[in-house]
Amino acid sequence: METVYEGRVFSVETGERLFPNGRTHRVEIVRHSPSVVLIPFEDDGRVVIIRQYRAPIDRMTWEFPAGRLNAGESAEEAARRECEEEISRVPHRIERIRGLFPAPGFCDEELIFFRVSDLRAPAPDSPHQPDEDEDIETRVVPVDEARAMVARGEIIDLKTAYALTLMA
Repeated sequence: METVYEGRVFSVETGERLFPNGRTHRVEIVRHSPSVVLIPFEDDGRVVIIRQYRAPIDRMTWEFPAGRLNAGESAEEAARRECEEEISRVPHRIERIRGLFPAPGFCDEELIFFRVSDLRAPAPDSPHQPDEDEDIETRVVPVDEARAMVARGEIIDLKTAYALTLMA
């Protein structure tokens, strides 16, 4: 396999791959580190969603906080960091739900879903701040309202729509 593109977020490899049926096929693979998807719950059962600009689709989206793991970081550490960076809250309870691959036909990224709760203000000297390309608005909504936002086409992010199915 040959890396034909190396970017800040992902890389692309091309080459020949031997498939289980014994045949060799040319493949292109997007390599992306695992990412965490957070379902942040307030004490009253409402969830925190965020609105931010997404350049690939040139529009603002409502979604659950998410982000990729840094090198050497566990998924739980990434969940704690991303929660603080994106909604300025520190989760004191983190429950791993499951990992799924959203586009295994061309990308190896795994999305690891977490329920985070017991949200508290960060320490005043916390180093965790939003990434420089993030301008995030937060909203706290009942779960039913978040599901209605999917039905109305206001939430178009697939990971968020799926995460809403993980709640009883």
